[in-house]
Amino acid sequence: MKEGKSVDINVKDLGFEVAHVGINRPDARQAHNTADVLSDLFGFPQRETPGSIFVNNQFEIMKTKFLGECGHIAIRTNDAAKAREYLASKGVEFDEETANYDENGKLATIYMKNDIAGFAVHLLQKK
Repeated sequence: MKEGKSVDINVKDLGFEVAHVGINRPDARQAHNTADVLSDLFGFPQRETPGSIFVNNQFEIMKTKFLGECGHIAIRTNDAAKAREYLASKGVEFDEETANYDENGKLATIYMKNDIAGFAVHLLQKK
């Protein structure tokens, strides 16, 4: 990380929390196997999407290799745009090509450029 500019944002106001952990698997079969193990062990429900299987909403098992060597961590926040500004002030760089916006043009998700311990990290706007 590089040094960023100072901003006047209170980190507590951003309401950071872990939304889910994404786990990369090489294919759909292995994603289903991983999801089934978590569900069988802990009784967690599954919800399938075209690219992944959510297990109890806290685990997103990817059907193909996605961002991050190991997977990704989604960090939910009260205000994704302010969170990006706050983290940029700490030297975090963002991959603007990964930014997604809601129907009102408000930042919904964006990935950091650098992984943390093999995990890509993205901000996720609270609904």
